[in-house]
Amino acid sequence: MKDPRLQHDFFEQVYAVVKLIPPGRATSYGAIAKYLGTGSSARTVGWAMNAAHSKPEIPAHRVVNRLGMLSGKMHFGHPMEMQNRLEAEGVVVVDDQIQQWERVFWDPMTALG
Repeated sequence: MKDPRLQHDFFEQVYAVVKLIPPGRATSYGAIAKYLGTGSSARTVGWAMNAAHSKPEIPAHRVVNRLGMLSGKMHFGHPMEMQNRLEAEGVVVVDDQIQQWERVFWDPMTALG
């Protein structure tokens, strides 16, 4: 993905999916990549999330790793900000991991078809 225009388009596709994650739910980088038809690009989804922190309309706090770990928390300015946002939506987080991950997990493949 060397062409910056392609990266921009992919990031915008990622953001469109992330905006659809309901409050109180979360998904993974890999689930978004799979939904977008690029299953091996979970890391690029992570880069898109890193770039989203200056965009308040993108609920980047709802995107975590495949185990429900808050792997991107260092990009939120304060170490507890990601957890605080999730907890404000009713998500329980212990030791940087979403509890009841199976219940909280939002699968775009299922939800969006």
